[in-house]
Amino acid sequence: MNPPVEVRDVRKIYRATSGDALALDGISFSLARGEMVALVGPSGCGKTTLLNLIGCVDLPTSGDVRIDGLSTSDLDDDPLTLLRRDRIGTIFQFFNLLPALTAEQNVALPLVLQRMVPGEIAVRVRAALALVGMAQRAAAFPAELSGGQQQRVAIARAVVHRPTILLADEPTGNLDSRSGAMVLDLLRSLADAGQTVLMATHNLDAAQRCDRTLPMQDGKWVYSYAG
Repeated sequence: MNPPVEVRDVRKIYRATSGDALALDGISFSLARGEMVALVGPSGCGKTTLLNLIGCVDLPTSGDVRIDGLSTSDLDDDPLTLLRRDRIGTIFQFFNLLPALTAEQNVALPLVLQRMVPGEIAVRVRAALALVGMAQRAAAFPAELSGGQQQRVAIARAVVHRPTILLADEPTGNLDSRSGAMVLDLLRSLADAGQTVLMATHNLDAAQRCDRTLPMQDGKWVYSYAG
């Protein structure tokens, strides 16, 4: 069985008239099912670029990114969009919930995009909200929820379609310590249940909750890593 994520000798260069910028320089690693891994390092070290490549938002300049054995560079726009839609879940620092939709409507969005039948959507959404402890606030709008509650709704939205990989970009960066700890507990429980989680974070406490920590600087691992 293919690992959920394989990254092999990936380089990412951003082209500009003022000069090229090397964002990633020979990155290689893989993720196992049920593993929670932290990417740590200073701003500009390449963490978000790496998340974007794994999330099928961008493609590497060279090297290979594979999701469930599928190379993102081998796919045209439509298959790449489907790969991103069906196998990737993303959690953002600022939640990115749609303010005009209720919690349950926000969580339902990935399934609506998959054109799932309404009855199945309702079942999946209820289960996802219950998983994050937000079933009682299903009808609430984002403005009626605390930051920690919004992030839990965002996590429900990220997992409702049962993705291969859950990407989290500074998921506790906009939360107080108590809410952040609750979110980390939730991500840890998802990994323990078999979800693969890759989290970019500046928070060393968050990194310590992970199975592995991969430190980055200047687009490279701080130490040599090829696992």
